Amino acid sequence: MTGLTTSALVVLNHLVDKGPMTPKQIRGEVDLSQRTVGDALRRLTDTRLCKKVPNLRDMRQPLYYPNKDRMREMDINLDHVRALMSIHMKVA
Repeated sequence: MTGLTTSALVVLNHLVDKGPMTPKQIRGEVDLSQRTVGDALRRLTDTRLCKKVPNLRDMRQPLYYPNKDRMREMDINLDHVRALMSIHMKVA
């Protein structure tokens, strides 16, 4: 559908549900490795599905926001993505 990895879709889904987060916060909540989260965030920022902004509380940890306009532009339906992830998780 979008050419994104499952981990990128998991991270995007989490950003949409929870709002802006640091990579460390994402890792703690989705139980993915640092490298996997970093790769997912790179893919999401490369496709402009999330935005990276400075975190004024801790400049070492940027915040990532979901780009809902870009999601609409790419016709990404999160309900459909969640259903696909659920099926994938049950099979795996």
